[in-house]
Amino acid sequence: MSFIQRVDSAGPLGYQTPDFPSLYWPLPVRAAQAYYLYKPTDIWRFTTIWTLLFFGTIHLVAAAWACIVQWRNWKIIWVTLLLYAVIGGLEGIIAGSVVGGLLGGLYNAGYFRMSTWIPFVWALVNALVLILSSFAIHGGL
Repeated sequence: MSFIQRVDSAGPLGYQTPDFPSLYWPLPVRAAQAYYLYKPTDIWRFTTIWTLLFFGTIHLVAAAWACIVQWRNWKIIWVTLLLYAVIGGLEGIIAGSVVGGLLGGLYNAGYFRMSTWIPFVWALVNALVLILSSFAIHGGL
C-alpha cells in the first residue's frame, strides 16, 4: 500500500460501514466489540438519521398534545399532525446535516475514528436545544 493511498483513506483496510444504529454497551471498556465510523459520509448519515428520529418524536408528541387539547375542533386539528411532521422533518434534516457535516469534516481532518455513540449524543444535544429554544426566556440571554 502506498503512502498516498493511506493518506487518502482514514479507515483501516477492509473497513465496512457498520449497520445503523450499531450502538454497543461501552462499559467496561474491553467487554464488547466497539463500532467506529471513519468516512465523513457515514458520520453525516448517522447524525442526520438520529436527529430525524429525535426531532420527529418531539414534534409528534407536541402535535399529539395539541390534538388532545383542541379536540373540539376535530374537523381541522388533524392538519396539526401533518404540519408538525413536515416541519420536524425539515428541521431534522437541516440540523443533522449541519452538525453531521461539521463532525465528519473535523474527524476526517484529524484522521480520527468516531464511535457510533457520538452521532447519537450530538443528535440528542440538537433535540435538547430544540426543546430549550421552545421556551420563552426573557432577559436571561
